[in-house]
Amino acid sequence: MSQYRKRSDGGRTRTAAARSPAERLEPSRAPGRPRGLHDREPSRFIAGLVRVVSSILTVSLVSMLLVGTIAFAVFTQYESPGPLEAPRTVVIPKGEGRIAIAERLEKEGVISNRWTFVGGYLLQSWIGSKKNAELKAGEYEIKEHASMREVIETLAEGKSILYKTTLPEGLTSEQIVERLKAEPNLSGEIASVPPEGTLLPDTYYYSKGASRQEIIDRMRAEMQKALAALWETRDGDLPLRSVEELVTFASIIEKETGRMDERDRVAAVFYNRLRKGMRLQSDPTIIYGIVGGQGTLGRAITKADIDTKTPYNTYQIAGLPPGPICNPGKSALMAALHPAKTADLYFVADGNGGHTFSETLKEHNSAVQKWRAVEKQGKSKVGADDDTIVQDSNSVPIPEGPDEGPRAAPSKPVKSATAAAPANATGDDATADGGTEIPLPVRKPKKQ
Repeated sequence: MSQYRKRSDGGRTRTAAARSPAERLEPSRAPGRPRGLHDREPSRFIAGLVRVVSSILTVSLVSMLLVGTIAFAVFTQYESPGPLEAPRTVVIPKGEGRIAIAERLEKEGVISNRWTFVGGYLLQSWIGSKKNAELKAGEYEIKEHASMREVIETLAEGKSILYKTTLPEGLTSEQIVERLKAEPNLSGEIASVPPEGTLLPDTYYYSKGASRQEIIDRMRAEMQKALAALWETRDGDLPLRSVEELVTFASIIEKETGRMDERDRVAAVFYNRLRKGMRLQSDPTIIYGIVGGQGTLGRAITKADIDTKTPYNTYQIAGLPPGPICNPGKSALMAALHPAKTADLYFVADGNGGHTFSETLKEHNSAVQKWRAVEKQGKSKVGADDDTIVQDSNSVPIPEGPDEGPRAAPSKPVKSATAAAPANATGDDATADGGTEIPLPVRKPKKQ
């Protein structure tokens, strides 16, 4: 193959093929700058900008690596089992911030490092599924070897140990306030004694340190909710004009009997008496008229108590008292809204924890005699003089004189009005069932 090629001017030029193998391995010289272009120096501004950008990228990369390393270390410690060897109860007071909480947990050996705890909490708040979850006060049981994440979730979800207080039906508002004051796991004061009948008795759960006023507010809210729902279900023929009258009526039922299975019959007795224009003559109303919100009289009801006129004494006033005499429960409210369909006008204790109901005074007197026999057999009868009458607040007493009622049992003979006698009848000469004499009540156990 020829090592030369012919030029356009007729001469010959040595081709690359004419080079030796060694020459071929040597780098070729770069072609020169094309003719006609002026030589230019690189821009100093561009060079500086490149250096700045390069520095920023380098710093950013290093920072990202550093942050990633720290985050990985925090995450590892955050998810690792904690130092607790056994379950422990921890109390977080109200008002403590996350750093103070972290310090407390570290001192009590729940976590190993407070700053890892705070960092993990902030990281979870920013990018976790439960953002902005506040750490709540309360008493918590932390399981053994709980990780920081588990501790934070427990505090954020408020999974605290719950205490309970049971406030029975039939307590007055003043008695409920006193019971809440005696609860050692509650805190704070109660602003004022709520109006009678505005609190719903029940069992209420709370966290350690919850305020007493909070329990009162919950009880009021629950009563309003219950009344709103129950009032709409009432029977259509009830002589009640408002929710307030319902609560008053139910409070009397609540104090008259503790048995749920006979509350509707007690309600029927009172409704039947109201429809006949008879006075209710309920012993618990006498007690409330004397002691008010204190609830208990602390002694026997006397004849003088019965004869003393107070706004609540249903022996002396017609119809319902001006307000509730206690805080009734749902069972009493339901009985007041759905009374039994009976013609009963009387009831007396039967000696077995319940009552015997009667439609006529004659039947009632017979039931009273049976009750007296039970008392004698149990050797529980205590003699009373002519002025002392100890009532069983579970039974409605037989009235004296002009107004007939379901009073419990005899000791001093008096004459009673007829079953149909109006409340304004007068004189001791009116008799029931053809002039039967009705003695005053005997001493009986009392429900407060």
